[in-house]
This record gives sequence, structure tokens and C-alpha cells, in this order.
Amino acid sequence: MKPTTVRNRQIFQAAHHTRSKQLGATLSKELRKKYGRRNARVIEGDTIRVLRGEFKGIDGKVTKTSTEKNSVAIEGIKREKLKGGNVDIYIHTSNVMITGLNLDDKWRRNKLEKQKTKVEKEKPTEAQEKPQEKSVKPTEPTKIKPAKVTLKEKQTNSSKETKQTKAAKSVKKEKK
Repeated sequence: MKPTTVRNRQIFQAAHHTRSKQLGATLSKELRKKYGRRNARVIEGDTIRVLRGEFKGIDGKVTKTSTEKNSVAIEGIKREKLKGGNVDIYIHTSNVMITGLNLDDKWRRNKLEKQKTKVEKEKPTEAQEKPQEKSVKPTEPTKIKPAKVTLKEKQTNSSKETKQTKAAKSVKKEKK
């Protein structure tokens, strides 16, 4: 098969989390300097500029994203239907540039600023460090697990047991 056929199939049949990553677009020069990155994932609320195609040069906010089409719908870019009404036009994310980021999401803000996404716990103060005396409740006795026995030990133990049982049987016979 041709490499382009394989590549297209991989893109088309990609999992949802992979398709989501494909919704990336380049950042403007100011955002590149600020965050030290070249691109980011486009989400609803971002302000973008169209770089190619029929709507080149138009700025607007993202109203919808489509992982199936790898494209976004932009506020103000619509087409009239023959029967009346307007339809959103989706523009591929490779043809747009992000000029303003929607930073409502803490995870996204931390990711862009290259911080750890998990919030670190505060260090305990001196008052918190001293443990308070607690009443100790009796608990059930713990069960002791038997030690693991190797195969050689099993064989020697079994041979000892058989010798002991034979000796015990012979003693019983002598008593009768």
C-alpha cells in the first residue's frame, strides 16, 4: 500500500484522544513569546484568525469544534441555505492561527505555562506536625501467614512425615 493511503487511514481511524490532539493550531508571535510554544489545541472561546481560503483575514471567536472534520466553526462565518437560514462553515485548524486564548480552564493554563498540573500539598505547620494522643482501640489479632516452603524442603518434610507415620504404625502393631 502507498504510504499516503496508510497515513490517511491512520488519521481517519484514529482514537478520540488522538483526534482531539489533531485540533492544534499555531500561536501568534506574541503568544509564542509569552508561553514559549509554537502551537496549542483550539477550544471554544479562543480568538483565531483565518490564514488561508475564502475567509482569509477574518478574526473571530471559536463557537464549535469538530474532531471528525478536524476543523472549527467561527463566529460570524456562515453561509445561507437555499431554503433560508444560516449554516456554520467549518475551517480546518491548519488554516488558522490562535490570537487569543481562553484560559478559563486551570489545567489548560497550567499546561501552557508549563507548570505541574497537580496542586502540591502545603507543608504542615508546627502545630500540625505534633500528633495528638488518640485512644487505641483493640483490633482483631492479625493472621500470620505461613512462610513459603521451597520444593526441596517439601520433599524432605514429606519423607520425614512418612518415616514418622511408619514408626507410629509399627509401634501400634507391637502394642497389639
